[in-house]
Amino acid sequence: MDNWFTVEEIDAHTFAISEYKHWEETHCYLLCGQKKAILIDTGLGVSNIKKIVDNLTKLPVMVVTTHAHWDHIGGHKYFDNIAVHELERDWLSVEFPIPLQVVRKNLTKFPCDFPAEFDIDAYQIFQGMPQRVLNDGDRLDMGNREIQVVHTPGHSPGHCCFYEPERDYLFSGDLIYKGCLYAFYPSTDPGLFFDSIKRIQKYKVAKILPGHHQLNIPVSMIDEIAFGFAQIEKSGQLKQGNGLFEFRNFQIQI
Repeated sequence: MDNWFTVEEIDAHTFAISEYKHWEETHCYLLCGQKKAILIDTGLGVSNIKKIVDNLTKLPVMVVTTHAHWDHIGGHKYFDNIAVHELERDWLSVEFPIPLQVVRKNLTKFPCDFPAEFDIDAYQIFQGMPQRVLNDGDRLDMGNREIQVVHTPGHSPGHCCFYEPERDYLFSGDLIYKGCLYAFYPSTDPGLFFDSIKRIQKYKVAKILPGHHQLNIPVSMIDEIAFGFAQIEKSGQLKQGNGLFEFRNFQIQI
């Protein structure tokens, strides 16, 4: 088993595949149904996540993308059935909006014990044609198990959360996690980010499965983050360029 990844069982049919050795501490999620499996995101792409997935399930796997940033699509190259929201289809198939040298610099921002086979000079941002385009409200059926696509723009134009009604799981991508929430890139929108948080507040959520950092976070994080955005908006600072705002369990950089 590849020691770059850590596998944690969420339940008998749901697994978190994490990259704790890197400063971004990305999480991907494997969901197994009766007929198919879904892999939510594929991480940094510095090691072969498909080997891990193949050890966990023999079902056919579709990769679904919370958003097309490098740290969530790095392992897409190992799969041949990929889905992304329509607003980020061109990020995958035409051109990613951030230069490669910026991504490489970000990957090596802090010291990291990368896998022996990883070569930063050979690292490329995934490019490829998705097999499926996602839209808000789509239902993805795995056979006696399904998730719903919830379009939650702000961190990126096509950012999606995935909601599982049967378990009340929310796979929140980069919308909700314990750490620094980013809305300062040119392709981000702090106002839309806040709107997406407010939308998620309306869902019945028993467990948040975040895209980064601490895996077990309380559901109350949704309301905490909404309150943080509300405070920034109230002060008239909810627009890009206003810097870093510190809260008890998270930060917001806009």
